[in-house]
Amino acid sequence: MRLLIFLLTLPLVAESSYTFRVATTSEVVADLELSGGDWSVEGKEAALADVTVDGTAAQNVMTYAGTRHVYPIFLGVLAAGDHNLNVKQNKQYGATGATLEVHGAKFREIARDSNYYPVLAYTPVLFARANTVGKFTDVPMIVYVERLVENGEPLLSYTVIFSNEDGGTSTRALMARWGRTTDVEYVYKAFLNPDGTLKRATMQGRGHQEVEFNGQREGAHPLMIPVTDNNMVSGEATSAIRYQIAPVEIDLTHHSRELIIDQNPLAYRVMSQELLREGKLRPFGVVDGNKISDPRNYLYIEAKIVNQQSAVAAMVRLKGESQWRTSNLGHEEYSMERSGWVRTTVELPPATRADDLDEIGFLCVVVRTKDGIPTAGTCRVDELSKTFKIDANYVPLPSVFSHSGPAEIPSGQMISWKLGAR
Repeated sequence: MRLLIFLLTLPLVAESSYTFRVATTSEVVADLELSGGDWSVEGKEAALADVTVDGTAAQNVMTYAGTRHVYPIFLGVLAAGDHNLNVKQNKQYGATGATLEVHGAKFREIARDSNYYPVLAYTPVLFARANTVGKFTDVPMIVYVERLVENGEPLLSYTVIFSNEDGGTSTRALMARWGRTTDVEYVYKAFLNPDGTLKRATMQGRGHQEVEFNGQREGAHPLMIPVTDNNMVSGEATSAIRYQIAPVEIDLTHHSRELIIDQNPLAYRVMSQELLREGKLRPFGVVDGNKISDPRNYLYIEAKIVNQQSAVAAMVRLKGESQWRTSNLGHEEYSMERSGWVRTTVELPPATRADDLDEIGFLCVVVRTKDGIPTAGTCRVDELSKTFKIDANYVPLPSVFSHSGPAEIPSGQMISWKLGAR
């Protein structure tokens, strides 16, 4: 494996050029440190950067972080020798009130013998959804990849974390069923031959259908675009904004996919800022359509569950209170019917501290058939891995409770644990 790092910094300017050398023909990643805008303020949401290599191969970076932040992007396969990267502000599609500032760049050469090379080589080029161009919503923030095996076939599965989703699940249901309002969607699977070459590929198309990818590629990189408001993708169109986000590799065997957000807490902040700007927040304890309260009010709970004709909701009781607060707010459709690692949230009063929590539990929810007939099912909680809040800066606080060991719950019943009992 050959991993070379080049660091160049310049004074803060809205346009910068960097010359870097590639030792051998390789995939190259540029880590650009940029700032510009405020994602929570209409008209100042973010600057948009145009990035070119050797005067061609234009792509974009949206400065959704506002303050200084490193955005990893892939530049594709570059031949050995000197290259020039230019970064400048795109004033057509960026926010009019945001000014791009370029703070510096690092360049990583990923040689063909690197374990990361195939991960990077098959990463999708993702165009902005057409109806988001110039609107600063549902921006792709993070791409992660998992090494998986399906029916004996090794594959790389690529997932994108968007700041929001404009369609599909409501905001209130997202917090109850998924523990966040970001949209986390697998977009592409690259099935590999034994020698690591591409055997076939699929993508998540309209209606969450897995379909063969037959679109265009640049090198091994597929070109794709979200085509629905809940970010299902197609390989048959483009838009004015093009993203080439370098992926993070992760193993989610023992956690939910929201672990990526915990490890990149900026995503919690951007998520919250978009909710504020789009008018999707309301005061604590108030019922106002599908709005939620400040995400910092919620307790985040991760667990591994098994549902058999049932669904699960989390429950929390505070010290000195007799009432239980629930994740599903009493709605069957807000409960979690899937099995595996899940994430959910329970809204708590502002400034609730860890030592205010008394009990945490799970309710096995009775579900109904399509004909409205209640079913007698069973829930099983195999593990409660962590329970936490996020702080004033949207960074996850240490977990306050965990529990290992299976616990079966008949539908209509609940189980709970006192904090401190593990």
